[in-house]
Amino acid sequence: MMSLNLAHQTGAAAAVAPAAPRTAVVAAAAGTVSAPAVAPAAAPSLQLQTQTVDPAAPAQGPDLPMAFQALVESLPEEQHPDVGGEERRKVGVPVYVMMPLDTVRKDGNGLNRRKAVEASLKALKSAGAEGIMVDVWWGIAECEGPGRYNFTGYMELMEMAKKNGLKVQAVMSFHQCGGNVGDSVTIPLPKWVLEEMDKDQDLAYTDRSGRRNYEYLSLGADAMPVLKGRTPVQCYGDFMRAFRDHFAAFMGNTIVEIQVGMGPAGELRYPSYPESNGTWRFPGIGEFQCYDRYMLSSLKAAAEAVGKPEWGNAGPGDSGGYNDWPEDSPFFRREGGWNTPYGEFFMSWYSQMLLEHGERILSAASGVYTGTPGVKISVKVAGIHWHYGTRSHAAELTAGYYNTRHHDGYQPIARMLARHGAVLNFTCVEMRNHEQPQDAQCRPEELVQQVAAAARESGVGLAGENALPRYDETAHDQIVTTAAEKAEEERMVAFTYLRMGPDLFQPDNWRRFAAFVKRMTESGVRDVCREQVEREAQGVAHATGSLVHEAAVALSN
Repeated sequence: MMSLNLAHQTGAAAAVAPAAPRTAVVAAAAGTVSAPAVAPAAAPSLQLQTQTVDPAAPAQGPDLPMAFQALVESLPEEQHPDVGGEERRKVGVPVYVMMPLDTVRKDGNGLNRRKAVEASLKALKSAGAEGIMVDVWWGIAECEGPGRYNFTGYMELMEMAKKNGLKVQAVMSFHQCGGNVGDSVTIPLPKWVLEEMDKDQDLAYTDRSGRRNYEYLSLGADAMPVLKGRTPVQCYGDFMRAFRDHFAAFMGNTIVEIQVGMGPAGELRYPSYPESNGTWRFPGIGEFQCYDRYMLSSLKAAAEAVGKPEWGNAGPGDSGGYNDWPEDSPFFRREGGWNTPYGEFFMSWYSQMLLEHGERILSAASGVYTGTPGVKISVKVAGIHWHYGTRSHAAELTAGYYNTRHHDGYQPIARMLARHGAVLNFTCVEMRNHEQPQDAQCRPEELVQQVAAAARESGVGLAGENALPRYDETAHDQIVTTAAEKAEEERMVAFTYLRMGPDLFQPDNWRRFAAFVKRMTESGVRDVCREQVEREAQGVAHATGSLVHEAAVALSN
């Protein structure tokens, strides 16, 4: 398996003294490695070396050679505390509820549907929910200009949550709202960021056809001073610092988690399956997003570093289109290009770039929130379950997760999170295999198990979400089984329920939700029969009936 070690300085390369070369890597560079017939033992985690960029120092341009070292032995893992053990509760799994995407007005100065929010929070507290999750949109809070922050609407929400005794998971949403599953509103990136992207369109992720994606800044430009003299990572760090300072009185008592957005939909991934304008439809394999000039410059340097400059001109030319299936593409088919020395090189580089992006932003977040008692950091990883049953796992590969029949793509992510004491938040916890299209070889249950194992091995707390809105008992049963009804060391540290809205507050849905919360929070605490839980949930539904009706009506308007 080809291993890449990228040491970044302001997005370009620094020479790294090589240790003893790996025979397998040397052979791969020469084009002689064949893929193992069975899954190998867990590989050592990729060692990421990053350098903090001094805002006062002049940044270097993208034409410098990229830091790349393919022929090194992985160093021993640094020892870290058992983050998962620290985060696990003794009393079941706390349940949070996602707020509507447009909770805060686009001008940032207040809440949309304030009465509905007030009634909703009171109802959630009565049902036993631990708290709420809310997107703190970059495109709202820093819309007017660099460093001009407006958290007025978010302050109103925090005060309301505190008054109702609810905790808050605040998402640093550095992505656009709109263009992904469930996006019901459009909130673009800050207009001053979009102005720079219009001047330099290579700041946008780009596919093989030259299609630009404005959901999130290309990670290839992470360390370039392209945003009015600041790098994107500096902008993210400054935003998080401003949020911390503005809400200092709420940190650790009301605001208990900062989820750091790292890509489209807030997830650590490439925008390989955009729904906007009908570009992608489920269950297409998606496309690689490596064709902006910053990414191509890095790829070129990586290929030259392994003595294969011809590999650095572009991504795989035979990887198909957004809506193809694995067998439609020579690269992704059963014994396709993904399983060749070139495929191993490309996927190692592509996934490593994503890992280093995560490392850089987590370093910034840790610098801001370390020393803030009671506040944990989390990162969301996408639940790409379609084509999971194939050898190549094509849809995961285009998203940047180097996860195949022969290579574990989630352990390196979990180990990166462990280095920063962060929680791994994963989606599709509600899904069962048989509910999905069988011809697309969807395997959400096995995927969740794989990610849970990676988190457990790395000592990382695992939190969950449902990928799609579900209000039925079948979905609730699956979540309870996956997240809560386990030995304490395997239990999720939290679950966030998608999403608050008028459907949640329909009487039958609300009663089922109240029962679900009881089962989650009391798992492992008391042994009660399902009938008793239902009776107690019915009592909650009856007691909160007027609140729930008020919330449902207000949210519908």
